[in-house]
Amino acid sequence: MKNLSTILTIAVVLIFSTKTMAQSEFSSGLIGVGVVASDLEKSLDFYLNVIGMTKVSEFDVDADFGKVSGLSNGVPFHVDVLKLQDSPDANQWKIMSFKKDGSHPMPTYIQDDTGMQYITIMVNSLEPFLKRIKEHKVKLLGDTPVPLGPDRHFVLVQDPDGTIVELIGPLK
Repeated sequence: MKNLSTILTIAVVLIFSTKTMAQSEFSSGLIGVGVVASDLEKSLDFYLNVIGMTKVSEFDVDADFGKVSGLSNGVPFHVDVLKLQDSPDANQWKIMSFKKDGSHPMPTYIQDDTGMQYITIMVNSLEPFLKRIKEHKVKLLGDTPVPLGPDRHFVLVQDPDGTIVELIGPLK
């Protein structure tokens, strides 16, 4: 009788969890973020060589698709697709450039502008990031690294266009 009760409990849990998953409006839990950079090479250097992302693909958007999709009003562009790791379950960071300066002010703090201001990246160790940050002469913001308890620290840097990047993990 005890085994039957356990089996019934497991069956009910599976039915409800399957029903909950099936009710989602999303076919994936991932988000791809499109970032327009003023200088593509500087941004690629920052995200590939300082942050350590991997370029996984690239594609072009032609003038016709740019117009009919509403993306660029007919301006063609190239997109480099980066990820933290080359995995199907890693979010995409899609960088493109139209070779012009941004029309918003370069933020110093997250309250300085509206829209997306920062991203957070959880890491296994801050040590290689801090080394690359120093090698590429990227300025640490605030008084970072700041401890977030006994085992984690918080590091803050900014990409060439002002997007703030939080790195969180142990120092070693």
